[in-house]
Parts: sequence; C-alpha cells; structure tokens
Amino acid sequence: MLFTKRSKRRFLPALAVAGCLLGALPGATVAQTNPGLTIFSGVENQRDILNYRLDFGGTRNQRDRYRLRIPANRVELGVAQIAIAYPDYFTGRFDTDRVEVAYGNNFSRSASVSEVVWDQDNRVVQIYLAEPIESQNAIEIRLSNVRNPFFGGTFYFHGRVLSPGDVPLPRYVGTWILSIE
Repeated sequence: MLFTKRSKRRFLPALAVAGCLLGALPGATVAQTNPGLTIFSGVENQRDILNYRLDFGGTRNQRDRYRLRIPANRVELGVAQIAIAYPDYFTGRFDTDRVEVAYGNNFSRSASVSEVVWDQDNRVVQIYLAEPIESQNAIEIRLSNVRNPFFGGTFYFHGRVLSPGDVPLPRYVGTWILSIE
C-alpha cells in the first residue's frame, strides 16, 4: 500500500493548499507579445492585418522592441522606402538610431538603412533603404528602444512601401494592430 490513511489525510489538504497558492500567483504571460486572434478589428479585409511581436511584453510606459512583419506575398514590387503611420493617441517615443530592417527566409538578411525620419506632426516613421529589397521577400522592421505610451490601448499602425523608380505614392501593405497592456 502506497499511502496509509494517515498520510492521505495530510497529503490531500497539502495538495489543495498548494493548488490554491499556485492558482493565486499571477503567471508570466506572453499574451501581449503577438497579435493573437482578431475577429472584429475594424480593418475591412482580414488579410490586411499584419503580424507583429513585442519582445518585452508591451508593458505601458516601458521600453520595448517592435518587430513589425510584412509577408512576402504583400511585397509585389521591390521596396526602397517603408512608411509606418500611427494614430494621434499613440504617445510613445521612437529611437530613430535603433531601427533595423531584415528580410528573406527567416529574416536572415539585413537591409542597409540609410536614414530614418520620425515626422511627429504627421505621425509617421519613414525608413529609407540604401539598397532596395527585391519583391517576394518577407520583411521585418525592428524598432528598438521604443518607449511605450503611458496609457495602454490598441493602436493601429499602417504600413506603406515605396518601390524604386515608382511613382512616388506609397502603396498600402497592411495594418499592425498593437496591444499595449
């Protein structure tokens, strides 16, 4: 016999207390680090919702790294410039010296960024590439050292790209729906 009556009487209450304690402790969660499932978004076409990742949890008023992804099927032509428009109620701060662009399979190649312009009046971050990225390559924009807004919420970041030699009108590639704590 594995358990005696006496050990069962001690074991079951101890197990119940341990279960209550574990249930009461808040677990580490990564629910805010990726887009998850979006059913009602306000974006007309579901395929326009782009994937992203917040490396440090999307905690309000903290530093974070945004990884904004554009799938290869959305890159129909080459990309020479990327524009990210954000809403007027996003009060976060961007570090223009800490912007990287990766592309290719598993984002293994790095694109040379020639300039990053943060136009606060028009609420857009413009990334100029030294060499254009070829079409049909997945792209990941890494915005490091971003200060998340003091008040959390849901923020719609709209991505547009400009092709080399193209008419200077950025083409819409999709929307990242970021959730900050």
